[in-house]
This record gives sequence, C-alpha cells and structure tokens, in this order.
Amino acid sequence: MQIFFLVVLGTLQGLTEFLPVSSSGHLVLFSRWFGIQETLFISIILHLATFFSVMVCLRKEIWQLIKHPFSEDAVKLYIATIPTCILALVLMPLVNKAFGGGALGFCFIISALVLLGTDFYSKKRRASDGSISTKQAIVMGVFQGLAIFPGISRSGATICGGLLSGANKEKTAKFSFLMSLPIILLSLLMEVYDIVAMKEVISVNVVGLLLAFLVAFLVGTISIKMMLKVTEKTNFRWFALYLMIIAILSFIF
Repeated sequence: MQIFFLVVLGTLQGLTEFLPVSSSGHLVLFSRWFGIQETLFISIILHLATFFSVMVCLRKEIWQLIKHPFSEDAVKLYIATIPTCILALVLMPLVNKAFGGGALGFCFIISALVLLGTDFYSKKRRASDGSISTKQAIVMGVFQGLAIFPGISRSGATICGGLLSGANKEKTAKFSFLMSLPIILLSLLMEVYDIVAMKEVISVNVVGLLLAFLVAFLVGTISIKMMLKVTEKTNFRWFALYLMIIAILSFIF
C-alpha cells in the first residue's frame, strides 16, 4: 500500500477512534470511495497506536488501576466491559452484514441524533459530582456494546450513556477512554488470531506503516484531549452536523 494511503488510514484511525464520529464507519466509507482497505496487520498496528494514545493521556489513572487492580474504579471498569462483550457476541452476525455498508448512513444518523439528544438533555440536568457509579458503568458498557455497528461511535456512545445517566462530565470522558483499553486489546487478540488462522502473508511498506503509526498516535492523543474539553462543555452539535452530512454523502456515493 502506498505511503499516502497508509498515512490517511493513520489519520482516520487517530481522529475517529476518539472523536464521536465512528472509526469503523469511516473505514467502511473510505474503502467504498477509494477502494483501499487496511489489512489485518495494518489494523493491529494502528490499534496499537491509539492504545498508546490512551496510555499516555491517562497514564496517572492507568497507573492507579495497575497498582490497585481490585479497587472500586477497576471493578467498575471490569463491570462495564461485561455487557459490551455479551452484546458484541449476540450482535456479531448483524454487525458482519452491516460492514457491507448498507446501513451505514442510518447508523451515522443515529449517532448524530444521540449526540444532539445528549447535548440538549445534559444541559437541562445537573450532573453528579461523584465518581462513576456501578449503574452508570453498566449503562456505558451497554452503549459501548451497541456501538459495535459501523457508523455508531464507540466514544460518542459511551460518553452519551454516561451523561444521560447523570454521571460527572469529566469523569465520564476519562472512564469512556479507559473503557476502550480492554476493547482495543480484545480486538487486537482477535485480529492476531485471524492472521494466524488464515495464514495471512504480511507484506507492507515499512516506512509508510511507521509513519501511519506515528500519525495515528499523535492525532489520537490530540483527539483525546479535545474530547475531554468538549465533554466538559457538552457541545456535540458540530459533530452531529458533521455526521448528518457524512450520512447524506454515504447515501449518494
């Protein structure tokens, strides 16, 4: 794959993994428009890049979780991951069909409406000042499980789930990004298994892949910091407008 397309994939991964616009949806759209699709090996490298973005941005919180793996916050993270995994397994047959792109525009619209609804509702309701509760962690885990469909943003869904259940804005955003870590790791393991099972021949442009990794990491880091600020202000309308536009384009092209 050419260096240009690898860098574009890295940029897409870094931006859309953490901004509420759906990374999988943009990948499906990009593949349809340009006929370029990342291989499993490239996907692993780019996922690793965004994984490290979270590790860097939330290093203090992650270090606390490592030192205290059975603390209240760590347990809530485990609890949030359970409904995500269950829903992912149940919905997987539908998700595989959705990656054909037929429902992509509708999923973008759903994401936009959820963002607009959360933007309106959370400004009318006073958020909690405390930590994420177990109930809120479960709600966010359910929203994350539903976001398995391309076009429905994982970060957008989890943040909206937290805010709609009355969670603290800053802690909701951070918890959302922490929730991405086990999901990214599970995705990596599945992709590694697929490579081994299919005996995929790995042939990549090394320079291009290194650049794509670096771009995905840097853009991902910026995206996380941006979303932390956006969530504090609960200003999702511009993301919703973008999703409406991209939904229309997905129907036309």
